[in-house]
Amino acid sequence: MNEAPALRFGLPGLFVAVVLILAVAPFWAGRADMRLLMEAFSFLALAQMWNLLAGYTGLVSVGQQAYVGLGGYVFFGLAMFTGLHPLVAMPLAAVFAGLVAIPTGWVAFRLQGAYFAIGTWVIAEVFRLVAAQFTALGGGSGISLPVAIVKSIGSSTAGREMAMYYVAFAIALVATLGVWALLRSRWGLALTAIRDSEPAAESLGVRTRRTKFLIYVLTAGMTGLAGAFIFLQKLRISPEAAFSVNEWTAFVIFIVVIGGIGTIEGPIIGVVIFFALRGLTADWGTWYLMMMGAIAIAVMLVDKRGVWGALHARGVPSVFATTRSLRLETGTTLPAASPRVEPAE
Repeated sequence: MNEAPALRFGLPGLFVAVVLILAVAPFWAGRADMRLLMEAFSFLALAQMWNLLAGYTGLVSVGQQAYVGLGGYVFFGLAMFTGLHPLVAMPLAAVFAGLVAIPTGWVAFRLQGAYFAIGTWVIAEVFRLVAAQFTALGGGSGISLPVAIVKSIGSSTAGREMAMYYVAFAIALVATLGVWALLRSRWGLALTAIRDSEPAAESLGVRTRRTKFLIYVLTAGMTGLAGAFIFLQKLRISPEAAFSVNEWTAFVIFIVVIGGIGTIEGPIIGVVIFFALRGLTADWGTWYLMMMGAIAIAVMLVDKRGVWGALHARGVPSVFATTRSLRLETGTTLPAASPRVEPAE
């Protein structure tokens, strides 16, 4: 009887404790650990954005690498040719990615279902071919970020790594908490209604097409921000690396599916599982990729809700509560037509 309340209050406390530990990681982690954490934060941001797009609006995109690469290339261009500080160029690259997503989304939204998924992949390929034409950014072979730009982030190697770590940490937090805040808002009600039943949502007055389009643009901007950071960390960009469907979409889909699509906790669990598996089996070559696919299929066959969905169905309470429940104050009778609705604790 006391287990559920303990879990209810214990899991958010555990999450806060983990966040605090990660917040001071530069003071206890080694350089290799920090780089691994920065990569994990980047994948978490990408996973939260793809999950928001597919898990709540039903837009299954296999072309989100378009905005990873676009964010990276625009960041390189702004940092190299305008003299902007890298930490200023990154959010500008995100804004640019969001703006490009407006006409791109107009084209993609003319397609439905599987055609939409294929269309997003084709758009990403077009972006890759266009990027290869810019000789100033290395053309098809790519280009490295000048040393002077890297040094502008910090006066020492340790200072630069700490600054980059906190940028990655902030991106992951903004992606996770931003999705949570969005789902707790009126927009969240619309997204939840669309996820549960799009025809029913439309019958209730939800403008589903506009909502989906705005979420597409929002996720494109945040994906572009993550892409800008990824290639700042890598210090080099090329069309093949920037627009890799395996790296920036297939792995992200794996993370979301195995963790639990349509939840905030799912991508967090998925990232942990993905990096654990990669660390254990990265030397297996192509068998590593085959194993990833087999695990994803097995999870969907056992419980299509993913690891977190299965845990939640068995009584584990949400860390990020997004549902709303009806509450009546003790001794108060409210009209059935106008109940008092408050967010769940």
